[in-house]
Amino acid sequence: MKLIILSATLLTLISCGRATSQVKFNGDIELLTADKSRAAGWKTYFQPEQQKYYPVKVDSLVRQQGKYALSIEKVGEGGSFGVIDYYIPKTFKGQKIELRGYIKTENVTNGYAGLWLRIDGTQAFDNMQDRGAKSTTDWQEYKIELPYDGSKAINIHAGALLVGAGKMWVDNMKLFIDGQPIEKATEKELTGALADTAFLTGSKIDTVVLNKQQLTNLTALGQVWGFIKYYHPNVIKGDFNMDAQLFRVMPAVLKAKNNAELSNALEQWFDKFGTVAKCADCTPYKGNDIKLSPSYGMLFTGTVLGKTLTDKLQGILYKKNFTNSYYIAMEPGVGNPKFINELAYPGMKYPDAGYRLLSLYRYWNMIQYFFPYKYLIGEDWNNVLADCIPKFAVAKNATDYTLNSLALIARVHDTHANIWGNNTALNDYKGKNAVPFKAKFVEDKLVVTGYYNDTLNIKQLVKPGDVIERINGEPLSGLIKKYLPYTPASNYSTQLRDLPSAYLLRGNTPDFKLDIQRDNKAQKVTVPALPTAKVNYRADYNDPDKKGFYLLENNIGYLYPGKYHNSDLPAIKQLFNNTKGIIIDMRCYPSEFMPYTFGPYIKTDMSAFVKFSNGSIYQPGLFTYTAPLTIPPANETYKGKIVIIVNEVSQSQAEYTTMAFQSSPNVTVIGSTTAGADGNVSPITLPGGISTMISGIGIYYPDGTETQRKGVKIDVVTKPTIAGIKAGKDELLDKAKEIILEKK
Repeated sequence: MKLIILSATLLTLISCGRATSQVKFNGDIELLTADKSRAAGWKTYFQPEQQKYYPVKVDSLVRQQGKYALSIEKVGEGGSFGVIDYYIPKTFKGQKIELRGYIKTENVTNGYAGLWLRIDGTQAFDNMQDRGAKSTTDWQEYKIELPYDGSKAINIHAGALLVGAGKMWVDNMKLFIDGQPIEKATEKELTGALADTAFLTGSKIDTVVLNKQQLTNLTALGQVWGFIKYYHPNVIKGDFNMDAQLFRVMPAVLKAKNNAELSNALEQWFDKFGTVAKCADCTPYKGNDIKLSPSYGMLFTGTVLGKTLTDKLQGILYKKNFTNSYYIAMEPGVGNPKFINELAYPGMKYPDAGYRLLSLYRYWNMIQYFFPYKYLIGEDWNNVLADCIPKFAVAKNATDYTLNSLALIARVHDTHANIWGNNTALNDYKGKNAVPFKAKFVEDKLVVTGYYNDTLNIKQLVKPGDVIERINGEPLSGLIKKYLPYTPASNYSTQLRDLPSAYLLRGNTPDFKLDIQRDNKAQKVTVPALPTAKVNYRADYNDPDKKGFYLLENNIGYLYPGKYHNSDLPAIKQLFNNTKGIIIDMRCYPSEFMPYTFGPYIKTDMSAFVKFSNGSIYQPGLFTYTAPLTIPPANETYKGKIVIIVNEVSQSQAEYTTMAFQSSPNVTVIGSTTAGADGNVSPITLPGGISTMISGIGIYYPDGTETQRKGVKIDVVTKPTIAGIKAGKDELLDKAKEIILEKK
C-alpha cells in the first residue's frame, strides 16, 4: 500500500514561475462539483478497483463542520485500502509543511484510518501507518508534520486513507507552510529541471520504425543519455530535465543515416548542456578496495561515436567537485542508491513510443551504474539494451509494455526486483482467480502441500502429496517455459517458489482442470477457483498459527523469527537456559532486526560475519568494499548446539540474519538454496507508474563469497520429499532435531 501511494504521482502540468493567484485547498469539503456528487479537486482513487471496494461519498449528515464531509467505506471482498488525494502542482518557500484534519471512524478493523501527505521530489512522506485511528471513534483532529525542501519539491499530495475494513469520515483539513495557511504561502519560482514541462503529456514520438542503423542509433542514444544524466556537472546541479532532453534529441537521432550523422547529432546535443571547465586532478579511483569498476558500453570504444564527441564525454568522466547530484543520492548510513527526481507518469498506462524508450533507458542505466551485482547477471548488460529496444518500441498495448518491462526486470536476476504494487495490467494478465490450495516444487515436481482456505470441498479434491502434471490441459513443462521470463528471482529455486501462485495456479477461469498423480494413479480433478483477494496467502512467509518460541520434545528450544520480538529475549534466555540445543526456523521473514540483539546471545567469539560494497555518485559504476562487521558476544552466551533451517522462502533480512548467526562455530545451517537477494532495497519508478526495486548494496561473507543469487552457505543440504509431504512430516525440522541430539 505504501509503494502504491509513493508511486501515484499525478500527471499534471507543473507551474512555472511565481504565480499571482492564491492556491485553493478544498480541505473543508465545501466546494462540490456541479452535480453535487463529488468534492471539487479531490481524486478518489489511485487504482480503478479502489472505487469499487472503497467508494468515496459526500456526506451531508455526518460532518465535523460546514455542510459536507467525505466518507470512505470498505464494501465487498476485494481491495486493501481506499484513498482521497488533493494535488497541488506548486512549490513554496519554506522549511516545514503540516496537514491537519478531523477523522471519525466506525468499526475500523485489520487496518486504520489516517491522513497522508507526500512531497514529490523529496523523501517526505507520512501515512500515519503507526498511529492511525481504529475501531469506532468520534471526531478527533490529527496532524502530520514533515520537512519541506523547496529546492527539491515538485508538488504536494495531501489526503486521507482507510486501510482494512470499516468506515471513516474526514473533514476540516488544513495545510500549512511554516505555520502559514497554504492559501497565503509564498510560491517559489521553478528553475532548471523543474521548470521544463514541455513533454509532461507526451513525447510527441508516437511510432518508431526500426532498421539496423536506427537500432544502432537508439542504442548509442540510451548509453550517451544515461552517461550525461549521471556524469555531466550541469545535469548534476539540476539544470536540465533529462526526460525532456531525451525527447528533444530523439528525432534527430532517428533520422541519422550513418554513424557519422549519429555522432554529429549527439555532439550538437551534448554541447547544449554547456561548457565544462577542465580539471587538472580528475582521475579515476584506484584504491585496493574496488569490487566493481565502471563499464561504459560503446562510449569510448571508437566503434560508433566520433572522436570529438568521445573526447567531450571523456572530459566529464572524473569530476568530483560537487556534494549532491540531482538524479541520484546514497542513503545515509547505508549507502544504497536513492533514485530521486524521477517522475512516474502514472496516467500513461500505455506510454507512447518515446516514453516507452525512456522507461528502458532509465532502468538500463540505473542497473549499469548503480546495481552492485551487475557482474552476476549472467549476460553482458551492454547487449541487453539493443535486444530490448525493438520490444519497447513496438509494444502494442499496456499489457505488452508491462510484460516487456517485467521481462527486462527479470534479466537482472534479483528476487527484490519485480513489479510491485497493484499494477492493473499485470494483475489482469495473471488472472483474477486462484486455487485455494498450496503447491510447491518438490523433487522437480509440482506437489500439493496444504491449503490456503478450507473451502469448496478442497480437501476432498486434492490432497498433500498429489503431483500436478497438467493444468487446464497444458503440460507443466510448457507452462514453466512460458512464464519463467516473467518471473524475476535470483535463482531457479526461487523462480519455482513463485511460479505456482503468480501464474501456474492463477487465471481468469472459474475453475482449474488438473491432471494429477496420486499413489501412482492418474486422476483428473476440477478445482473451483476463488478471487485472489480471498486466498489466504499470508502463511507462505510468516505462518500466523506459529508461536515465536517454545520447547520441543527432548528439551530442544524452537525459535520462529517471523514472530520473534526483541522484547522477548529475556524470556527466551530463561526458557532455553538448560536446553540441549536451539532450532532457529528461518523459513520466514524476521519480524524484527535480530543480528545485534539475539545475535550476541549465541555468539561465542568476535569473528566477522559480513562486508558490503557501495556505489558512488562521483564515479557511477564504481563499487568499493567496506570493512567487515563483527558482533560482540554477550556476557553470558548460549553454549549448546544451534541449527538454522533455511529454504527458498528465506530471503533478504532472513539471509542476512543467518549470515550473522552462522559466524558462531556452534551453528549449523541446514536446508536448501535461499532466495539469494540480500542488501537494502532501492525503489525504482518507471513511466506508467511501474514500481520496482533492486538490491542496492552488495552483501558478502568476510571472504568475499556472495549471497546474491547463490543464497547463504549451507552445511547440510536437506530437502523435503513427496513421501514426507504425504506423511505430514516436516523433514527439515526432523533433521534439525537429529543434529542436536547427535552425541558426537
